[in-house]
Amino acid sequence: MQYIQLKQIKVAQQLVNFVDDKVLPGLSLKSTDFWPNFESVITRNLAENNALLLKRDEIQQQLDDWYRSHSYNQNDLGEYKQFLTDIGYLVEEGEDFKVSVVNVDREISTVAAPQLVVPINNARFALNAANARWGSLFDALYGTDMIADSGITAKASGYNEKRGEQVFEFCQNWLDDVLPLTKGSHGLVVEYHLLQQNGNKALQMELADGSTVALKRPEQFIGYAQNKSLALVFVHNELHFEISINRDDPIGSFHRAGVRDIILEAAVTTIEDCEDSVAAVDIEDKIEVYSNWLGLIDGSLSFEMSKGGKTFTRRLNPDREYRDTQDSPFKLPGRSLMLIRNTGIHMKTDLALTLDDQPLPEGIIDALMTVLISLHDRKSSRKFSNSASGSIYIVKPKMHGPLEVAFSCKVFGDVEKAYGLPTNTIKIGIMDEERRTTVNLKECIRQARERVIFINTGFLDRTGDEIHTSMEAGPMLPKAEIKKARWIGAYENWNVDVGLLCGLDVAGQIGKGMWAEPDRLLEMYKTKQAHPQAGASCAWVPSPTAATLHALHYHKVNVKQIQQGLKQRPRASLDDILSVPLLPAERQLTPAEIQSELENNAQGILGYVVKWVDTGIGCSKVPDIHDTGLMEDRATLRISSQQLANWLRHGLCSKQQLVETFQRMARVVDQQNADSPGYIAMADGFDGLAFQAAMALVLEGAETANGYTEDLLHAYRRRVKTA
Repeated sequence: MQYIQLKQIKVAQQLVNFVDDKVLPGLSLKSTDFWPNFESVITRNLAENNALLLKRDEIQQQLDDWYRSHSYNQNDLGEYKQFLTDIGYLVEEGEDFKVSVVNVDREISTVAAPQLVVPINNARFALNAANARWGSLFDALYGTDMIADSGITAKASGYNEKRGEQVFEFCQNWLDDVLPLTKGSHGLVVEYHLLQQNGNKALQMELADGSTVALKRPEQFIGYAQNKSLALVFVHNELHFEISINRDDPIGSFHRAGVRDIILEAAVTTIEDCEDSVAAVDIEDKIEVYSNWLGLIDGSLSFEMSKGGKTFTRRLNPDREYRDTQDSPFKLPGRSLMLIRNTGIHMKTDLALTLDDQPLPEGIIDALMTVLISLHDRKSSRKFSNSASGSIYIVKPKMHGPLEVAFSCKVFGDVEKAYGLPTNTIKIGIMDEERRTTVNLKECIRQARERVIFINTGFLDRTGDEIHTSMEAGPMLPKAEIKKARWIGAYENWNVDVGLLCGLDVAGQIGKGMWAEPDRLLEMYKTKQAHPQAGASCAWVPSPTAATLHALHYHKVNVKQIQQGLKQRPRASLDDILSVPLLPAERQLTPAEIQSELENNAQGILGYVVKWVDTGIGCSKVPDIHDTGLMEDRATLRISSQQLANWLRHGLCSKQQLVETFQRMARVVDQQNADSPGYIAMADGFDGLAFQAAMALVLEGAETANGYTEDLLHAYRRRVKTA
């Protein structure tokens, strides 16, 4: 491995070549200026990065010692809360304030909508997500379990007219809700007429009985486009949608008014992920990550793919062009506004080394690289625009408390100075997924009040940290019961309450977690409306199709109105959040209950790890123990490995029982992957690196810093790559 030596660090030759040859051309920065600044930002922040990690370890040791010497009582938290305050885990809340962030794009500050999260090292996924700003409602309904795949509506090799009629019926009912007519139903419309009235374009609908009607809210009609099809554009709850009409179209010919599709504005924002959904373990992997981000920002990324027997190239979609009601041209964005999630402060990388060959903080290098690449979005000559306001949006994960948020903001400030950017150009998304961040969320936001545009909750990582933080307190509830425990509801409400208190309803996003079952979208449609109803202005979905269906919820629910109502409720209870989900002392789990929990977690760990370690897939649809496909990333491992490590630590199971369970579940996973090309079976030898990694995640889970899985996964994946 070749490195270029600077004054205090060494930089991988491949990174130098990538920056000098691919990124800097077209920017005002020169290589001779860039690399000294690159080094300066790292060396200025290295000591504090390391000190914060040591502080994490110190606090965890204090927590472990306290739990060993005290009896935790969730009904009397006075002594516990005083202890947390004394060690700096729980900080004093200051006076109320509002965030003062400026230059935030409306997609973040104003629009409530679905949000996609995708691994940026998968070019196809990354492009599909960026292009998921608009989605076909007809396709989302026809192609999924939203309509029964049996009887007369079963999918067929060709178009099933009966299934199509179900799509038409759903859509006409939806239009009646979001685009009401002065009388009658869209189901009775036989013609949508575009008229000239008083010098402006207007819309008139002809019904089956020959009568004509108008829109109840004419201002919803904002424009049109006329090509092979007539596109009529409307707005509702800040979201746009398009009715596409063409009687000569194969689908439109079946519709009484010639409607061939309804196109919804869907994934208005997308997080392109460098972190939990990505297996980037070495220099080559990281260069691929940065290269794909460059391709998304400058519009050059493409992917060759085949579908329906045809091969084509997928690229970023252009903006959508229309004419308004006064016949003046205008455009709507054709792509999702992209945020990029960097790695946490605990990650290290050999992209750059100290002079004695120690890897340097990956999070700092991510900030330097992703912002450098994002400078291409600020060029006047850019092919595509991401941020109309000139901002750069970085989601920062796994921060523990206000000091770590302040540190991330300091790093961003140093990067801005290095690149000559205005202060606060870089905006921060705070992942509320660590317990010390949750309990101090208001003060975390205060530290980033001029940058913060995003907070969100996530069950998997947050529960993994919940378990690890209180590992010594006792055995935890089974995982399914933790989801119903006292703390989780308070945590979800607390995030919204604090976000609203600090003004994120007008300046940013308050988000909720992922729908993990991409093949069960009817169930998602039935239940995920709870997220906007809870005051969330965005929530994560696993696919563009899911985004299209979830967008329906934001038409049904006016999130801004919901948020105004929620401001009046009492704030969620800190005591509830601090109630550790321990198994009650009087509760005796049966051997069958214990074994079931072991098998469920072991199968999930193995199913994900075997793909991560053997093939470098960081995010994929993994069948669970019941063969239900779940979208999984590293957060899945954190909760499952911590759950088993906790039960092992407190004697609910033995090491031998764990090993035997993992071996049995390895055979299940092997069978589930039997048809996967190149799959390497774990049984019967159980000596492969993937199986070893899965076992290590549990057996070393109690000692692993914060329950994170990255160090072990990276080590085993690198061994596979060099084998």
